[in-house]
Amino acid sequence: MPLAQAVAILQKHCRIIKNVQVLYSEQSPLSHDLILNLTQDGIKLLFDAFNQRLKVIEVYDLTKVKLKYCGVHFNSQAIAPTIEQIDQSFGATHPGVYNSAEQLFHLNFRGLSFSFQLDSWTEAPKYEPNFAHGLASLQIPHGATVKRMYIYSGNSLQDTKAPGMPLSCFLGNVYAESVDVLRDGTGPSGLRLRLLAAGCGPGLLADAKMRVFERSVYFGDSCQDVLSMLGSPHKVFYKSEDKMKIHSPSPHKQVPSKCNDYFFNYFTLGVDILFDANTHKVKKFVLHTNYPGHYNFNIYHRCEFKIPLAIKKENADGQTETCTTYSKWDNIQELLGHPVEKPVVLHRSSSPNNTNPFGSTFCFGLQRMIFEVMQNNHIASVTLYGPPKPGAHLRTAELP
Repeated sequence: MPLAQAVAILQKHCRIIKNVQVLYSEQSPLSHDLILNLTQDGIKLLFDAFNQRLKVIEVYDLTKVKLKYCGVHFNSQAIAPTIEQIDQSFGATHPGVYNSAEQLFHLNFRGLSFSFQLDSWTEAPKYEPNFAHGLASLQIPHGATVKRMYIYSGNSLQDTKAPGMPLSCFLGNVYAESVDVLRDGTGPSGLRLRLLAAGCGPGLLADAKMRVFERSVYFGDSCQDVLSMLGSPHKVFYKSEDKMKIHSPSPHKQVPSKCNDYFFNYFTLGVDILFDANTHKVKKFVLHTNYPGHYNFNIYHRCEFKIPLAIKKENADGQTETCTTYSKWDNIQELLGHPVEKPVVLHRSSSPNNTNPFGSTFCFGLQRMIFEVMQNNHIASVTLYGPPKPGAHLRTAELP
């Protein structure tokens, strides 16, 4: 399940499930799992740092929950989760493995692990593995109770990965597996999206199958073209003001528009598309990386993009390097072989009186793209611009 769906479920039940914490690494968000900690229920939901899908469910305080398997309780106020109870409820498995560093025994089933704590420090040496006799694992002492329980996909908790998204999580939405930025000689020209959907046809959800298909959208495409390719947006947002106008060469000459440009927001794709108010054609794409610690975190799903960057080097002409969702800005500057111009500092807040707890971000312009960079050097979003508008004489020539 994607992170955004899990958060939506917890928010819906906010009167019952309270005091939920979001835990992440501010400096290196990809090196640690993203965790939702349900403090009152003793449960942690661990999400993969890259694809942001649920990977492990950890129950770390069994006194706060009742647990049953196949309709029968194995943990409640009346039933203690002892080794005997687990053995009775779940049946036979391999012998427990003792971890001397944690002072814990681990009992592993497929997709399920229990950690037992020894009653006293003096018991520990007796259960050290006796490698001389070829015994790498041992019996767990009688009466030991479960300290933690882990639910995951696969055979091993250490090697587990978040599985693909279940069909029950699509809920009529389309998701992007990957987004490739297309470019011509001058800069970006459009997007090629590899999309995933649960086949919507007559019949039960059990009959539904995952459908994978590709769609491309380009600068200059009409509003109808985009609707045909990607379907209806989740939201349409009309721009009220352009805060970057002051950085244009002659802001005072720009006549205020009578109608506003508008965005199509595709939250599950991690993409925004801006249309011109007069021509109703695509003039900008925005790709979102959804890193924790950014002002827009959890509004969009992560966009897994690949952007070819033109590298001008002495020995190679027209060489390109790829920038991805996980590239760091320092590495991009190194690839380019030169520092980019000074950034514009962007400070978001919901109103003039509110402060943004995550601080400012920095916007760097490069090859008709604007990279919004967070303070930890990760990319928060990339805005792609279409080619400059042709001269007035060209436009009038096109008129019938």
